[in-house]
Amino acid sequence: PSAARVSRMGWESFSSMDASLFSILLSPTACTGSRGVPRTEPALLSSESSPFINSSDPEKSQQYDGKNMALFEEEMDTSPMVSSLLSSLANYSNLPQGSKEHEEAENNEGARKKPVQAPRMGTLMGVYLPCMQNILGVILFLRMTWMVGIGGVIEAFIIVLMCCSTTMLTAISMSAIATNGVVPAGGSYYMISRSLGPEFGGAVGICFYLGTTYAGAMYILGCIEILLIYIAPQAAIFKMEGLEGPEAEAAMLNNMRVYGSLVLTFMAIVVFVGVKYVNKLALVFLACVISSILAVYAGVIKTAIEPPVFPVCMLGNRTLIWKGFDVCAKVMERENATVTTKLWRLFCDSEFLNATCDTYFTNNNVTEIQGIPGVTSGILKENLFGNYLEKGVILQKNGLSSYDEPDAVPTNTNRYVVADITTFFTLLVGIYFPSVTGIMAGSNRSGDLRDAQKSIPIGTILAISTTSFIYMSSVVLFGSCIEGSVLRDKFGEAVRGNLVIGTLAWPSPWVIVFGSFFSTCGAGLQSLTGAPRLLQAIARDGIVPFLRIFGHGKANGEPTWALLLTAFICESGILIASLDSVAPILSMFFLMCYMFVNLACALQTLLRTPNWRPRFKFYHWALSFLGMSLCLSLMFICSWYYAIVAMVIASCIYKYIEFQGAEKEWGDGIRGLSLSAARYALMRLEEGPPHTKNWRPQILVLVSVDAEQNVEQPRLLSLTNQLKAGKGLTIVGTALAGTFLDNHPQAQQAEQSVKKLMETEKVKGFCQVVVSSNIRDGTSHLVQASGLGGLQHNTVLVSWPRNWKQAEDHQLWRNFIELVRETTAASKALLVAKNISAFPSNGERFTEGHIDVWWIVHDGGMLMLLPFLLRQHKVWRKCKMRIFTVAQMDDNSIQMKKDLTTFLYHLRIDAQVEVVEMQDSDISAYTYEKTLMMEQRSQILKQINLTKTEREREIQSITDSSRGSIRRKNPAAVTTQLSVTEEPAASSKEEKPEEEEQLIHDKSTNPPTPATPQSPAAEAETPSTVVQMTWTETKCDGEQAKPLGITTNEAIKDLFNMKPEWENLNQSNVRRMHTALRLNGEIVKKSQEAKLVLLNMPGPPRNRTGDENCILYLHDMHVRLCAGGHKARAEQTVLMVCTMCLLFFFNSTSLSQTWSSLKS
Repeated sequence: PSAARVSRMGWESFSSMDASLFSILLSPTACTGSRGVPRTEPALLSSESSPFINSSDPEKSQQYDGKNMALFEEEMDTSPMVSSLLSSLANYSNLPQGSKEHEEAENNEGARKKPVQAPRMGTLMGVYLPCMQNILGVILFLRMTWMVGIGGVIEAFIIVLMCCSTTMLTAISMSAIATNGVVPAGGSYYMISRSLGPEFGGAVGICFYLGTTYAGAMYILGCIEILLIYIAPQAAIFKMEGLEGPEAEAAMLNNMRVYGSLVLTFMAIVVFVGVKYVNKLALVFLACVISSILAVYAGVIKTAIEPPVFPVCMLGNRTLIWKGFDVCAKVMERENATVTTKLWRLFCDSEFLNATCDTYFTNNNVTEIQGIPGVTSGILKENLFGNYLEKGVILQKNGLSSYDEPDAVPTNTNRYVVADITTFFTLLVGIYFPSVTGIMAGSNRSGDLRDAQKSIPIGTILAISTTSFIYMSSVVLFGSCIEGSVLRDKFGEAVRGNLVIGTLAWPSPWVIVFGSFFSTCGAGLQSLTGAPRLLQAIARDGIVPFLRIFGHGKANGEPTWALLLTAFICESGILIASLDSVAPILSMFFLMCYMFVNLACALQTLLRTPNWRPRFKFYHWALSFLGMSLCLSLMFICSWYYAIVAMVIASCIYKYIEFQGAEKEWGDGIRGLSLSAARYALMRLEEGPPHTKNWRPQILVLVSVDAEQNVEQPRLLSLTNQLKAGKGLTIVGTALAGTFLDNHPQAQQAEQSVKKLMETEKVKGFCQVVVSSNIRDGTSHLVQASGLGGLQHNTVLVSWPRNWKQAEDHQLWRNFIELVRETTAASKALLVAKNISAFPSNGERFTEGHIDVWWIVHDGGMLMLLPFLLRQHKVWRKCKMRIFTVAQMDDNSIQMKKDLTTFLYHLRIDAQVEVVEMQDSDISAYTYEKTLMMEQRSQILKQINLTKTEREREIQSITDSSRGSIRRKNPAAVTTQLSVTEEPAASSKEEKPEEEEQLIHDKSTNPPTPATPQSPAAEAETPSTVVQMTWTETKCDGEQAKPLGITTNEAIKDLFNMKPEWENLNQSNVRRMHTALRLNGEIVKKSQEAKLVLLNMPGPPRNRTGDENCILYLHDMHVRLCAGGHKARAEQTVLMVCTMCLLFFFNSTSLSQTWSSLKS
């Protein structure tokens, strides 16, 4: 099964096809990783008669007989032969049902006939012409001449060059992505999502959908503008005659809204009924576009021979609206008489010559100029530079004389051509950019192409080259043929209400008018057809949960619900009612889409992923980055606030998909980028040790699992979460006993269980499961090998060994002591949590309380850092911090308190300070008796020849009695009563709780000394108890044991002669015990009500024979410091007490690093 998975991953790297292909490559058996029942060894005869060496199935032998593939017999069970897959691989297609398939399904629904596959198209019909139709659109016909007049030929050419360069670079990147495998319907969304991942794909896909939808609104608004201004002005519902200023503008916008809504409804019904009507009209719309372009070029040529007559009437240097008069003159001669014209009556109160007229009309002459002087007229020189206008400013022609009274307010402004909006360079960029969109039309039709990987790059780049030439030449030709005042006339009011570009067309302006009208209608239908399918593709991917409803539709797959949503969004754009306001909105969405297409190509090229092998070779990552930079720049050039809004929308969708969306794995470039960034960061970490300012607790959490592979200490991860205010690395590891081959399923189950618990406890980190021959070695492997490079743990967190006293071989506590030694040797800190189940969960809150720090020895600052980190969490946030330090006899406690307060001020730590004075006092009898018990135990173990298991049991038994046996006021009167019984070696006593398990009880009725508080279990012991010792006949050295009677009698005699006197005790051990008891009493008295106590504790003894003393002291004494009868290690231990919870901290990290980090 593993080999099958590895081969499948290699094939995925070799092929760029998606996961559906591998359902062909691999059978279900291979996917599950199962080969069925193991084969049995065949008989010699069957092996000889079979072409397969190990075959025991005669039928299978006959099936593969003559195939000459006996070597791969077993592989044939899970992986098919290549010869049987070549036809499937060659004919592979992963295309969702597109428009043509929908149309065929509708036509054959009644007859239930098999749909006939549509003929495949080549580069010209499949890519080139559709891209031409989508690129050449409403902006060219309605705003191109106005843009040249406002910005001038130079700036307009720069705008066109920038936008066309952006789309050309994007087309190069798109061609590389599109030729790197099969591109199904979905176009840019598919390319981005499969290249940058579901988060980026979903965010940019929705932005591209919104851009396509608003493009539909823009085309509809352009269609209505042509209808109401140039074709049928009398059809306006809100009349504009007699209105001027804001009133006329409002009436125009209302007309756009009403007619736009009606046209949108009609188009939505057409798309809903069936896209076959849209497909049938596509050629008609394409013919309109081409004929309009040809008419413009023909008109330009004609102007060189015979310019058309389109006079423009100028009053002074002001451009008049040619409406309501027929002659551009104030008066004219008729029958030898001077009569006034209709123009006179527009500016005067009567038709007579002595009438009162407008001051500006009286002071200036009326001039008629040629609106289309022709390409040879030299008008280009006047139109080279821009002439930006404020809203409401009257259009003027440079070079004409004009007289205007100073500070005079213009009157009769409704008679002049005025600027309807304030213009500037960035506005022109935003309005123009939609005219270069539509480059994805070829990639969207990849399912209908004969050879998509060849046709898409050639057709798209040729279409962009052609349209770029048309746009650039149009800028120069418009500036060379048309008068500047006419170019700045957006609606052609100065040329009798004609479309400005239409005045240049040949043979008639109506060719352009009707051609642009049908072109915009067709483009609107294409947008309403493509946008719902794009939304449906996003919804069916399942990456945005709330969009799943839009993945449903009619029986043939038509996206009904998506069409309804698209119509509503498109209506919001129509309600804006201004083409100039809608264009920058969709520019943002398209620019963002193109930017991520370039980013996807650049990332794939730089990462050099194995599956990045596009057939289109003329690309480079630098070109992609240049295209991405241009897109980002144009976004902010068009409109910085629209750019910010678009980015916020995309970011919100990204985060929503990341946290709430369905998880998808498409082998995207972002994952590869993450791997490269992680590799780079790890290599940087290897360059040197981290600075002290960057020190963080990098925690390795060691947990254990039960038989069902569930974590036994879930609160350990809660504590980890509370400690991770400093961020950093978290690794949760566990060890399983056994071999990896046998326990691999259990290891996977344990890994899933740990990951699930980490998700529940909101612990962000990694999980690692190790299978070793024993738990001790597995834990050692985790401590040594966890992490990677410079990203390694510096702290180990474990729980106190559970039921360690009940274990037969006492391996649990030995493993614990060895873990302490290993972390010390590795210079890592160790935290051990006792009674971890009593620690607070992440949902609990302490409303008050203290965190007490007993700072006895300098540990590098960990005692200060741990409460600071804990208080960052909401569980401990309201707890206050107290710091206690111990003063010796020769210390100045007052000065110590001042120094500690000043020191905490410099550390920026808010805490109460208290100095505890440890006065010298006589050593108590309890201290002597406790030390005596330790040495007695060692002597007894040396005298009695027990097995290793029984010796460890006696260690536990003797020490368990210490809580009840030492209750003497007169320590000299010691009476011991021994009762020796024999038990079979195989017998084992029933497990009991740790508090009740006592095999040895000393005979004593004296209460404990006040210096040491006893546990309730100890206080409840009976006054008279019996000491019982149990052993087997086997010696620890493996020799034959002596007869029981002789051995026990001699041993009992020696026991009463071995009791050392107090004066013979090791005085160093006595002093350590005395210090521990005194310090324990102070801690209990001062911190009895604290929520948490942290203090230094000594590490394990260097002499391994004292391990049992150390573990017993740590267990029996909740807050008692001891050296275990041996010299303590130099490394220190921190003990954290949370009510009944203990957390030991063995700090072996660099003192200077930790301390400097705390000060920083």
